[in-house]
Amino acid sequence: MSDTRIVTCPGCGKKNRVRAAAPAPPHCGKCGRPLPWVTESTAADFAAVAEKSPVPVVVDFWAPWCGPCRVLSPALEHLAEELAGRLKVVNVNTDSEEALASRFGIRGIPTLVLMESGQERDRVTGGLTQDPLRSWFEARLSRPAGTRSKG
Repeated sequence: MSDTRIVTCPGCGKKNRVRAAAPAPPHCGKCGRPLPWVTESTAADFAAVAEKSPVPVVVDFWAPWCGPCRVLSPALEHLAEELAGRLKVVNVNTDSEEALASRFGIRGIPTLVLMESGQERDRVTGGLTQDPLRSWFEARLSRPAGTRSKG
């Protein structure tokens, strides 16, 4: 996994280096706007990238051959841009990270796992479009820790 990613600021167009693991959400070096935080993770760096994230994380368990995963990906990236500074998206390829998929009990893909402060808050399996994805995320963050939805 690459330690940094180049992200173009949606506000001013400046290219910024964004680290996968950082103590705070990324901001544009020129205009200060929060930047979308989308990265990949492996079992080796999952704790630093996802579990120690300063903001809630949506872990996207996916595979390159999965059609619904490819449909979900742009919606996740858009959500990361829309909620920049409040959300981090971490992609985990289940084909190359079988141990991590097993650890989370992934039985189908795409599966999204919402984590906050290193703990799983909720999960959903299957492709979601933009609006249901945003609603799922926002509803789960407003609930107390330790409660899960039924859907």
